[in-house]
Amino acid sequence: MEESREIRSFEFDQFPSATEFASQIESNNLPAVFKGIIKNWKAFSKWNPTEGGLDYLQEQLGSSIVEAMLSRTAPVFYGDLRSHERVPIPFSTFIGFCKQHKHKMDDGHDDYVESERHQQTESESESETERPSLLSGDALPQQLYLAQVPIMNAENEERVQLEALNDDIQTPAFLETKIIASINLWMNNAEAKSSTHYDPHHNLLCIVAGRKQVILWPPSVSPMLYPLPIYGEASNHSAIALENPDFSVYPRAENSIEYSQKVILHAGDALFIPEGWFHQIDSDNLTVAVNFWWRSNIMSSLSEHMDSYYLRRILRRLTDREMNQVLDKASYAGTERPKKHICELHNNKEPDQSDHGLDQSCKRQDLKEKGLQQKILLHELGPYPLQALHEIVSLVHDHVNVADLSQHMQSTSTTNSELTVKDQCRNIVATRLFRLEDDPIAKILWTLEPCILQDVFLSMAHNFPRTLEALILHLLSPVGAEVLTRKFDEMDQQASEEDRNKFYQVFYGAFDDQFAAMNAILNGKESFALQAFKNVLDKFLGVKL
Repeated sequence: MEESREIRSFEFDQFPSATEFASQIESNNLPAVFKGIIKNWKAFSKWNPTEGGLDYLQEQLGSSIVEAMLSRTAPVFYGDLRSHERVPIPFSTFIGFCKQHKHKMDDGHDDYVESERHQQTESESESETERPSLLSGDALPQQLYLAQVPIMNAENEERVQLEALNDDIQTPAFLETKIIASINLWMNNAEAKSSTHYDPHHNLLCIVAGRKQVILWPPSVSPMLYPLPIYGEASNHSAIALENPDFSVYPRAENSIEYSQKVILHAGDALFIPEGWFHQIDSDNLTVAVNFWWRSNIMSSLSEHMDSYYLRRILRRLTDREMNQVLDKASYAGTERPKKHICELHNNKEPDQSDHGLDQSCKRQDLKEKGLQQKILLHELGPYPLQALHEIVSLVHDHVNVADLSQHMQSTSTTNSELTVKDQCRNIVATRLFRLEDDPIAKILWTLEPCILQDVFLSMAHNFPRTLEALILHLLSPVGAEVLTRKFDEMDQQASEEDRNKFYQVFYGAFDDQFAAMNAILNGKESFALQAFKNVLDKFLGVKL
């Protein structure tokens, strides 16, 4: 997401060829602004409301019936079907609203817009049964928006309502090799604001008259924009209320503007909005625009029989990224790993002798019989590993009181006879922590260099085997298991196969049941991944489990 700050749209005064557009712009999935690209269209002069364009449009379309978006939340037009409805209206009626608006604005009625807004506020305060209906002619002009009215539609020719306007526009040369899915008219008589959303197609937005301000967010910022649930009718829209965002409900949205970019489009300009890019558009009074939609090469090349595989791969990638971000955030929050050369002993105390005696009485003699040459005595440890060892041992003994555990297990043996001793211990002291900053043991593991952590574990295996067992079986949280396995991976990369085998023999040899230790680590790691997966579903799909 940090990289999203650096994404900026291209701007062109000279227009690329079809090859240049495909290789330099479309393939990178980045926005691009084309200045004055449609000034040669007939529509650029004939549709202009300040030059008789409204009369021209009315003559061309006569009494054609078009679908208008009717919204009670105007000037904000939300994509959620619960916030607007599609209503049939004679095109001439809408042009009449535009003429009325233009006439009053031309006459210098500064209070005209405020009057409309006052009427809008009054209408919003009315109950559902009292609200005026469009059919009765009581709907306010600014509540209507000709949004996505088809001029051409390759998939459904019967829906085309404005085919007569096709002769006034032309497909830009760099799109001539594309299979255009649809061409649409967008026209508003009063100021309008669209809700934040993305499109499942590439989009070229062309401004014929007026002005639009477009705010863009890359797809990676999706979690900050809280997309509506994937199973909903408006799954490509953001759940955030533009006019009054509630950051207590949507805390991630507070910094979303930092990852956005703003583009101002004037008459004659065009903007390429790649698929998946969130955008929010503000339109001035009497703004007319045309857009082209076409499928991207990536979506066109996806084979349907591979969909389930793609889905699993993408969810796995997002889950892995979420897991990395959880640990990265902890680093930014002040738990950075110290460099080996700056590791110092913060506390010169030896590990508590009572702790030492407790484990010495339980030490397994078969470790000595293995003949492994990796035993590390406490006095052989450096100051930083010794300090880390002391902190880990102290934390385990603070959380796990062996005597209390034994007493509890005896008292519950009759009611929980189906549970093993280790299961009962785990139920008593297990913790479900997923944030590194909440788990002091995981924080220590995270800060240690692999070679130092290896020395700590070897020392625990030889000197404090029962403490090591309690740590892994009873106190290893999900985030702790994830940190531990990552540390093991780092150790493996730095050691030879022989040294790796010796280390794991000593480490797992400290447990009465080696498979129980492996299961505890893997189960914790999978719990951490499951929580990350739930976060992905929430952030990217709007689905909460």
